[in-house]
Amino acid sequence: MSLIKVNDIQTTTGTPNRGKVLQVVQTTKTDTFSSSSTAYVDITGMSVTITPSSNSSKVLVVVSLNGSMQGGGCSHWKIVRGSTDIAIADASGSRTRATGGMDTQGGDWILNSSMMWYDNPATTSSTTYKLQLSTGQGPETHYINRTVNDADAANGNRSVSTITVMEIAA
Repeated sequence: MSLIKVNDIQTTTGTPNRGKVLQVVQTTKTDTFSSSSTAYVDITGMSVTITPSSNSSKVLVVVSLNGSMQGGGCSHWKIVRGSTDIAIADASGSRTRATGGMDTQGGDWILNSSMMWYDNPATTSSTTYKLQLSTGQGPETHYINRTVNDADAANGNRSVSTITVMEIAA
């Protein structure tokens, strides 16, 4: 896991401009993760912490999640700020509320699911954004950054997933 942090960017007068990127923090996951849980679980290594400089700042959350799934269903993932679900769909019957999902692709395929979310944390406290994963109905297994087969060959590729947050002056 690597973290990137860019210092505050300010104008020549020393005050931030509205819409200006003040800081960027990124976590890159290069190892793999797997889960067969039908309940949401944290994806190890897919969290990032930022401390906004102003209560009025917005945070742009950018996710690129790569994975594959074994079985006959689909998986769901969501963005969580602290312990609060953000960027999830409205409730509708017994459907799983999620930010995104991936359908079954067995064998040697890796799929990408991505999202950009403009959040309003309204705080100057340290704030953690993380990704959680659910395999839906089960008993499927979802893999992050690897294929289902994970063959030690040219078709057994591995990939990288990232979560990036940017403080935007409001």
